[in-house]
Amino acid sequence: MTIEYAIIIKNKTRLELLIERFNTKAQAKFYIERQGGVFEDYEIEHEIFQNSLHSLQSQLSRVIKNKIVERNFISSFLFSDNQLIIVIGQDGLVANTAKYSKNIPIIAVNPDKERYDGVLLPFNTSDFIGGVENVMENKFTSKTMPFAEAKLNDGQRLLAFNDLFIGASTHISAKYKIEFNSEIEEQSSSGLIVSTSAGITGWMSSIFNMSYSITSLFEHDLTPKKPQIKSNQLLFAVREPFKSVRTQIGINSGVINKNFKLKIESLMPTSGVIFSDGIESDFLRFNSGSIATIGIADETATLVLKD
Repeated sequence: MTIEYAIIIKNKTRLELLIERFNTKAQAKFYIERQGGVFEDYEIEHEIFQNSLHSLQSQLSRVIKNKIVERNFISSFLFSDNQLIIVIGQDGLVANTAKYSKNIPIIAVNPDKERYDGVLLPFNTSDFIGGVENVMENKFTSKTMPFAEAKLNDGQRLLAFNDLFIGASTHISAKYKIEFNSEIEEQSSSGLIVSTSAGITGWMSSIFNMSYSITSLFEHDLTPKKPQIKSNQLLFAVREPFKSVRTQIGINSGVINKNFKLKIESLMPTSGVIFSDGIESDFLRFNSGSIATIGIADETATLVLKD
C-alpha cells in the first residue's frame, strides 16, 4: 500500500507542562527559582526540542503530508496502513506509541542527543528523512519488537512494549499467589516487573543495579552484569519479596517464553493493578478473584533502522 501520510508523535516539554500548571511562564519561573531550581534549563530544553521539531516538519513537508498527534491522544488515534509514524522525543514515547501502532513502521528521532540516551531512537533530525524515503519506497530495514501481554481471566488484556508492573497501586505490600515452571507459592512483595528485550535497559536494569550494589557490600569480587534476554523472551523479577510464616520467596525471577508463562492470582481486596510502560493511567484492575497470565503477545511493533 502507498504511504500517504506521516503521523508525528510528540509530547509536551517540561516547560509547557509547567506553564499549564502555573498559567504563565513568569509564574512558573518564580516557582522554580523560589525552590532553588534553575529555570534556564527548562528553557534551553524547550528551545532545543522546538528547533528539532521545526526542522523535522520542514524537511518532512517536502516529502509527504503530515500532522502532529500529542502523546495523550495516542490511545484513541486510529492508525492506518497508508501511514508511517515518526516519534520525536524520549525513548519512553516510542514505547507508548508502539502499543497502538498496529505494526505500522515507526521512525524514532532523538531531538536532543545531549539529553536523551536514545536507546530506541536511532535517527536524528539530520538523517531521519532517509528513513522516511526508504519506508515510502518499501526498501527499509527494520527490527520486529514483541510485546509482553497480561491477560486476565475475564478476557481483559494489556500490552507492554518495555515492561509490565503487577502489584498494588499504593506503597502497601502486594499479596498474590504466583505460579511459574510448575511451582506455586504465596507471596508478599512490592510487586513484579516483567520486561521485554526492548525494556531490559530500563526499569529492570535499575533492579539489577540495586541488587548488585547491596550484594557488593558483602561480595567484594562481584562483577556487575547487564541483564540480557532474547527478543522472544520476557524477564520477570519480584521486587523486595518478604518471607514469613505465610509467604515464600522461592520464585523471585525467571525467563518467560512461549512454553513457560507466568500466572499470578491476586489476593488483594482493593488497590491491585497491572500497568504498562510506566503509565499508571494505562492499567487493569487486579483485585481478589483476578488471575493474570503473563506471556508474549501475538502483536509486534516495527522499528525502522538506519541503513
